Amino acid sequence: MATVNEIYAFVDQLAPFSYQMSFDNAGFLVGRGGRQVTRILVSLDITEEVVREASEWKAELIVSHHPVIFHPARSVTDQDPTGRILLALAEDGIAAVCAHTNLDAVAGGVNDALARAVGLTEIEMLQTSGVDENGAPYGIGRVGVLKGKAVVTLADYAAQVKTALQANGVRYVDAGRPVRRVAVGGGACGDLMGDALTQGCDTFITSDVKYNGFLDARALGLNLIDAGHFPTENVICPVLAERLKRAFPGLEVRISAVHGEVFSYL
Repeated sequence: MATVNEIYAFVDQLAPFSYQMSFDNAGFLVGRGGRQVTRILVSLDITEEVVREASEWKAELIVSHHPVIFHPARSVTDQDPTGRILLALAEDGIAAVCAHTNLDAVAGGVNDALARAVGLTEIEMLQTSGVDENGAPYGIGRVGVLKGKAVVTLADYAAQVKTALQANGVRYVDAGRPVRRVAVGGGACGDLMGDALTQGCDTFITSDVKYNGFLDARALGLNLIDAGHFPTENVICPVLAERLKRAFPGLEVRISAVHGEVFSYL
C-alpha cells in the first residue's frame, strides 16, 4: 500500500505543482495525507457522480485533472454543487489530488498526449512558460507535423480529430489551407492563436472558442478546430492511470466510467 502523501509526491515529481499558473489551484486539495490507499480512481473532473463511483468502489483517492476547489469556498454545505462534492469526499474519507495546469505544461502531459492522439509527429513546444532544474523548457501547447505526405483538407482532418478524441462533435472554420503543421492546446487555449501563427502553423486545435475567435482565425488565415474541452484533455487520463499503475503496482487504479462530455450535439 501507499499513503496519500506518497502518491501526491509521485504526481508532484511527474508534473511539479510549482509549474501551475498563478490563477490555478492544483495540488493535494482534500483528505488526510497519512491515509492508506488501496484504490485510486482517475478522472478529468470530480463531480458528484465521480465521488459516488469512488465511494461505491471503495477508493480512498481520486486523482483528477481539474481542481475540485477552484474558486475560494466561503462555505461547505449541501446547498451548492461544490459543497455537496466536498462533503461527500470528507464523509466517505476520499482524498483528492488534482494536477491541472502543471500537467498541461509538463513534458509527457496533456498537450503531448493530445498531439499524439491527433496524429502529430516532430512535436515541439508552442509556448514556453519556464525551464526546469535541468534547463529543459516546459509550457502550454504543442506543435507538430501531420503524419504522412498526402494533402489533407480541414474538413477531412476535423472528422479524423472527432474520431480520434471520441468527441460528440467539433466546430471548425476553414481558412482555405491544407493541413500540415498543426498546433494543439488542450482545454481553453484560444489565446494562443498568435503563437500558432508565429510558429508557421496552418491549423490549431483547442476548445471553448468564442464566436469572434473563429472570425479572427479565418481573417488571419489559420484553420481552427474546437474539439471540446473534455475530449482535448481526457487524453491524459489513460496516461496518468498507466503511470500510477507502474509506480504503485500493489494498488488498483482505474479510470472513471461515469465522467464524460457534459453536453451533446443534435
